[in-house]
Amino acid sequence: MKRLVIYIVIYIISVWAVDARVWDRDILARGYEKTVIAMPDDYSGRVDATLVKSILNDSTDKAILYIHGYNDYFFQAEMGERFNSQGYNFYAVDLRKYGRSLLPHQRRFEVRDLKEYFADIDSALSVMKEDGNKEVILVGHSTGGLVSAYYVEKRSPEMVKAMILNSPFMDMNLSDALEKYALPVVTGIAKFFPNISIPQGSNDAYAQSLLRKYQGEWDYNTDWKMPLSPDVTSGWLRAITQAQKELQGGGSIAVPVLLMRSDKSVYGNEWSPEFNRGDAVLDVEEISRYGRMLGTRIQEVVIKEGLHDLLLSSKPVRDATYDYMFRWLKSNVK
Repeated sequence: MKRLVIYIVIYIISVWAVDARVWDRDILARGYEKTVIAMPDDYSGRVDATLVKSILNDSTDKAILYIHGYNDYFFQAEMGERFNSQGYNFYAVDLRKYGRSLLPHQRRFEVRDLKEYFADIDSALSVMKEDGNKEVILVGHSTGGLVSAYYVEKRSPEMVKAMILNSPFMDMNLSDALEKYALPVVTGIAKFFPNISIPQGSNDAYAQSLLRKYQGEWDYNTDWKMPLSPDVTSGWLRAITQAQKELQGGGSIAVPVLLMRSDKSVYGNEWSPEFNRGDAVLDVEEISRYGRMLGTRIQEVVIKEGLHDLLLSSKPVRDATYDYMFRWLKSNVK
């Protein structure tokens, strides 16, 4: 009998050891850990997603899940600290083929259908639930805002109680002629030839407005968030436009949504001081027009002199942005 009890105890310990999630120290070091989540293989082979969390997370059951944009990854340690200070646990996901999740055999940022990211978000939410979180607010920036909205529109996940969209990528910032004639041709071809490269130009003015070594306040890994956006593929373009079209037709998102954008777009081929006071990536009017169609509980806020990533703006601007976000959360997430 004694031997049987020992065997049972050993078995339980071995099962726990196999199932226990491993959290390693993250590259940010400032109070963050990460866990790699192995996903099913896709058309390029092995796929990983990476979930980062703050070690300052407390006993609350409310949490933030941050989803980064294109040519991006989670590096803003300040963000987690701010949400922790307001009583929220904080997590961020590096989606497949981005940042921490990028594998040597993969083409960076490649995607052929935005639904591919749903598994990454599902897995992140599952781990967060394991940690004791019951209510989650999605915070999505740019393409991450589009992905967040598309995910909630299609899935209506029970855990997600609200969304904060930071300059969501709701429409291509192209001329009417290109959107009407060229875009349908390229996306049509992409169904059969998804790997055609489409150059993104050589304008690094936005990166100059962010990086400390130029005109900004931030340091980050420029191999993961490159000063010049790399070529996209025809498959990527098709995936983005398909999701945008579905949401532009009118969304049915039921949870409260805070739609945030800058007060102006900035254009030009070379950096000027205006690039530190506006959105140098998207058309803010398109963000507003299509973002307000996502559901019936949309509240829009316009951030004066905000950058494309509002939470990377100058400190006075992002202080005001965080203050507004926290007031909104107190009013809309009970």
